[in-house]
Formats: sequence, structure tokens, C-alpha cells
Amino acid sequence: MDQIDKAILRTLQNDASLSQRELADKVGLSQNACWRRLHQLRAEGVIQGETIRLSQEAIGLGVTVFVMVRTRYHSREWLGQFREAILSIPHIVDFHRLAGDYDYMLKIVAKDMNAFDTIYQTLIGKVELDTVTSYLSMEAIANNRDMPV
Repeated sequence: MDQIDKAILRTLQNDASLSQRELADKVGLSQNACWRRLHQLRAEGVIQGETIRLSQEAIGLGVTVFVMVRTRYHSREWLGQFREAILSIPHIVDFHRLAGDYDYMLKIVAKDMNAFDTIYQTLIGKVELDTVTSYLSMEAIANNRDMPV
């Protein structure tokens, strides 16, 4: 990946709605050269799709909670069940397996604390967990930042 590829990625992260011509102009390439590079970046899996970012508050999801999970189970079968349970709950927007004191971290968005409690009850009803600790986010200082390329 060279500096032009990185410029394409930075530009698209900032505004994925640019036309191919606009993108090519911004990074100093012809449309054809820009298209070839975009095609290659997609083929290599560097670009994994194009999405839009929504305002969490504007769509009525004013609460963010980070949930730390510790479990006694570490088999592939259990992880498969846990993964399926997590992915069945759309309000869990991030899901990470960790090294350290906790095994997993979930980012949950909800309308309010009552809605979060419903999500929490759904989660613990789907799979056995050892310890679940929740941290309420007071403010998103930096959220959904671009990848540093």
C-alpha cells in the first residue's frame, strides 16, 4: 500500500459518498487509475464495505453502556453459543474478546436505562455468564474515529 492508496482511504473515510471523479480529483489521479486502485483495495479486503454514521442521539439511543463479561467457559462450542446470542441482540454494536481480567467487552446502545435493563436481561437469559459488570458512558469524547492510515 503506497501513499496514494492511503490518501484514497483517508478521503473515503472522511466522505464515502464522493463520486469516483471527485475522489480521483482529491487524490490527484485519473478516474481509471483511481478505479483500479479502489478495485484492488476491495479485492484485498482493505475496504470491507461502505456505510454511513448515524447520530446515536438523533435516532433515540441516548445511553451507551460498556459491559465487561467474565466466564468460566472457554470451549469453541460455548463461544459459538455466546457469539450467536450476542449477534441476535441488535443493540450490542461492538463485541470484543479480550486478554486480561475480563474475557469479553460489549458496547450496548439503548434508549434509556430501562431499555438497557431489558437488553441486559435478554443477554443473561440467553447464555450462562460468570461475572457481568456494566459501565455507563457519561460522554463520547471520541467515537467512531477514522482508521489511522
